[in-house]
Amino acid sequence: MMTFHPKIIDLTLDRVHRLLAALDHPERKLPPVIHIAGTNGKGSTQAMIRAGLEAAGDKVHAYTSPHLARFHERIRLAGDLISEPALTALLDECVQANGGEEITFFEITTCAAFLAFARTPADWTLLEVGLGGRLDATNVVDQPRLTIITPVSLDHVDFLGDTVGKIAGEKAGILKRGVPVIVGPQTEEGLAVIEARAARLGAPVLAFGQQWSVWEERGRLIYQDENGLLDLPLPTLPGPHQIQNAGAAIAALRALGQDEAACEAAVSRAFWPARMQRLKVGPLVDLAPKVELWLDGGHNPAGGEAVATTLARMPARETHLICGMLNTKDVSGYMRPLAGHAARLHAVSIPGEKNTLPAEVTRDAAMSVGIPAVSAQSVTAALAEIAATSPEARVLICGSLYLAGAILRENG
Repeated sequence: MMTFHPKIIDLTLDRVHRLLAALDHPERKLPPVIHIAGTNGKGSTQAMIRAGLEAAGDKVHAYTSPHLARFHERIRLAGDLISEPALTALLDECVQANGGEEITFFEITTCAAFLAFARTPADWTLLEVGLGGRLDATNVVDQPRLTIITPVSLDHVDFLGDTVGKIAGEKAGILKRGVPVIVGPQTEEGLAVIEARAARLGAPVLAFGQQWSVWEERGRLIYQDENGLLDLPLPTLPGPHQIQNAGAAIAALRALGQDEAACEAAVSRAFWPARMQRLKVGPLVDLAPKVELWLDGGHNPAGGEAVATTLARMPARETHLICGMLNTKDVSGYMRPLAGHAARLHAVSIPGEKNTLPAEVTRDAAMSVGIPAVSAQSVTAALAEIAATSPEARVLICGSLYLAGAILRENG
């Protein structure tokens, strides 16, 4: 499939519409769709919505990208990850229907997901945008039940634009006429763009700070909208930024008519790997048994801010970073918020990833923002070195989701 199109990213919908027509339009046969776009928080918000709907007894399809350890993570059918035989058969069918025409890897696999969702009974379909929104392969559903835009910030500027306003315009491309949109916290510029498009489409807006609010108070999550106030546990997903993601998930659940029990399940039962995930078992943990080991795949400046805020709220402990990044990212922008929280950074190249930033370049970027840094041959080598000198340190493996995926595979 990787040979069908020479470009890694090519934003257009023509190829997707052609293949979906050849497959007899599975996108028109999906259970009610909740479509989620945004720069940060899409996956966590989706995971919370799924937890809430499943707690209410509903069957939920979910599509997300990229995967971390296995491709199957992208397609969840009525609650379960797609099986190997089912995935193989669907991909074969899509390849045959495509007839050798140009199409990108993400496009053909998205069509395969739609085919799986259309053939498997469920109550809901959660679709996470891959990149942008307006021209993303997922944006072919004419009438979703709900759309959601999580916080928008600078990322993928080569494809989406070099201002938050331009990027917000691409994200707002998922809005549909008359379909309500849940809007997470935004900059003034981003919100104005989203609201303007919603007004043109007659799409009701449920925006953070206007129609709903969420905050932490005395170790609890407090959510309020025009239907009342909820006093809930803090999200199981760590980090203060998850308060806002939880708010968007709760707003979505309330808009879908779910009760308080579903909202509580959303914050208390959701799991989303590589978002400040504590690693407690596995070979890496065994290598440094006294180290407090964490994994995070936030990879842009907003992700760096979220990690820094999370670290600031943890109990004081000497903290080391092991970081690997792609060469398409704003590495200094990601690291700058972390400068006050890290005793040292070990830079690594991402194994098996052709777009990895060389460890030495990542090291230099860290040093340029004031983080003491060295390069290392591998995560294992870096962890062993840290454990030898600071055996009870906190170690955060961070940077690219591709590095996070490699770590989850390595750690079993």
